[in-house]
Amino acid sequence: MIETENKFIKEFILICLFFHILLCSDSKASVLQKEKETILIASFNTLRLGEKEKDYRTLAKILSKYDLIGLQEVMNEKGVKKLVGNIEKLSNEKWNYTISEISTGSQNYKEYYAYIYKKKLFSEVITLGFYQEKNKNEFMREPYGVYFKSGNFDFVLVIAHSIFGDNEKQRLIEGSNYANVYKYFKEKSGEEDIILAGDFNLPADSLAFRNLKLMYNVEYLIDPLKNPTTISDNKLANSYDNFFINKKLTREYTGNHGVHNFIKNNNKEIKEYISDHLLIFSEYSIKYDLDD
Repeated sequence: MIETENKFIKEFILICLFFHILLCSDSKASVLQKEKETILIASFNTLRLGEKEKDYRTLAKILSKYDLIGLQEVMNEKGVKKLVGNIEKLSNEKWNYTISEISTGSQNYKEYYAYIYKKKLFSEVITLGFYQEKNKNEFMREPYGVYFKSGNFDFVLVIAHSIFGDNEKQRLIEGSNYANVYKYFKEKSGEEDIILAGDFNLPADSLAFRNLKLMYNVEYLIDPLKNPTTISDNKLANSYDNFFINKKLTREYTGNHGVHNFIKNNNKEIKEYISDHLLIFSEYSIKYDLDD
């Protein structure tokens, strides 16, 4: 009897979450609307996708608004398949995914990176693999890159999930090493348009990222002073998720970017069944390839 009651309560919470996201998303449609011949690229820390119990229907409602999403904290391929299946059911469109060949991390915790995308929008998808460290232990979890072509816009989307914990020094060291990551994928792909995105566990205005600006004129898109992206039990907390690009090289960037805030006084339920992070996005024209 108790198990039946608990199951009913859980299902009721998930139904409420779905309709809340539905209403909340519609109210913010103007933020997410895109121009013709553009794509919306997103980054999202999924909080142990495939291992933790999830409200996949609500996740699909959130993610289906975007064209390409880089995912962090993916525990297994099963979770990605289930997510893509729910998005296809909701959107009536064909989606595809690619996932890192192996998991990465420490002995105690490892995760995969994954990318999900609308199949019809991408003519080429080529895996570039993990960043190959110049020095041992540059990263706890090496960033991962994939080459995409949509319309006339070809680019590399690199996703990252920096170390977290009380050791701020290690986080700062990792932040300073992203200049090496940018250079590595630029040289490996021969592509000027490198989009670095993910959960950096540092605000993007940290001095740790100054090498990106000084060496490659790469800057963040989302103002960390105005846009918290992590979720605590009763508020939005830190701004740890962001995009880094060279705007002079990646001229396809339209200037449209943001944080998709899908909570409304239901932080604990969102953390339990969706994630403890908000999704971030940025928009790019696919009409022309503007590489010099």
